[in-house]
Amino acid sequence: MHFTLNGKHVEIDDALSDTPLLYILRNDFQLNGPKYGCGIGECGACTIHIDGLAARSCSIPAASAAGKSIVTLEGLAEGTQLHPVQQGFVDEQAAQCGYCTNGMIMTLVALFTRQPDASEQQIKSELAFNLCRCGTHLEILRAAEKAREIIAGGQQP
Repeated sequence: MHFTLNGKHVEIDDALSDTPLLYILRNDFQLNGPKYGCGIGECGACTIHIDGLAARSCSIPAASAAGKSIVTLEGLAEGTQLHPVQQGFVDEQAAQCGYCTNGMIMTLVALFTRQPDASEQQIKSELAFNLCRCGTHLEILRAAEKAREIIAGGQQP
């Protein structure tokens, strides 16, 4: 089975097709951005992009990746240039334990790709199904606002 992973053509054994995509990303490709949180697609820690759309990799069989473009947190930066959302999280120190960070960032990147000038309410709505148990919601919202400012200043999502 073939697909594109963070811009590179990759292949996995067809025998793994029923395995959750999250396990393939973490175990076979050693990508640590997507996290195992709930295992049922509810918390958002495992969020990735499939053909540009945010998706929960813990509940998607690997076979669903065939022929598609998969992007993980590791695939967002261009060289040393962080994606504006990643930069927003750094600038606003929007992580405590960091477990939810992957899902928050990947969800926001998908939102800003669709709508670079998303409102605060749209940001909140988009993040509503990403769980953060540490309570860094205010910092995360500030990071989203910072990312929106960076994008408005000319850096593309």
